[in-house]
Amino acid sequence: MIASTAIRVFVIEDQAPIRQALTLLIDGSPGFSCVGTSEAVEPVLAEPPGLAPEVVLLDIELPGMSGLEALRPLRRLWPRAEFLILTVHDDEARVFEALCAGATGYLVKTTPPALLLSAIQDVYEGGAPMSASVARKVVRVFRRPELQADQLSPREQEVLDLLVGGKTYKQIADELFISANTVGFHVKQIYQKLHVNSRAEAVALAVRRRG
Repeated sequence: MIASTAIRVFVIEDQAPIRQALTLLIDGSPGFSCVGTSEAVEPVLAEPPGLAPEVVLLDIELPGMSGLEALRPLRRLWPRAEFLILTVHDDEARVFEALCAGATGYLVKTTPPALLLSAIQDVYEGGAPMSASVARKVVRVFRRPELQADQLSPREQEVLDLLVGGKTYKQIADELFISANTVGFHVKQIYQKLHVNSRAEAVALAVRRRG
């Protein structure tokens, strides 16, 4: 279901054709509005747009400051925004650096337009959307001995187990008789409990030991 008011999206992407395509997609879809774009982070920090976005699509490889370096200053600039990485990279090191720095979701650029719009709405509504290849890496790290999931509720453990099994949000929702948005909420809680709140150092250690 599309939100009754348009979700305000800002795009930071250095490749003009991709930036233009994203703008057309967002502005051309009911329930979404592109409130600005930039090919780099520095102009945004120097002169922020008048209308603060609710979701920021952020590339990693940018001229000047990288998307990973930019996450913290951008979060200070827009503390109420959700940040959705959109990149060609899905290696563990970049994924966890982005999540540690404050990204809520992480998508690869091959994500189909309809799924990208769904991810924007999902992150806006409290979810933590990730491309399938990224989600597999995240849950694989969470399942390592260094990251025992003893902090999780029974429902969160169910969701994590199904993610490890390769299930999509929709498949998990159908199996547990909950909505896909609720699945996204549980994934975000899992991430916060195992990664942000008290396990960031352990996750970094696990990433260094990968392979």
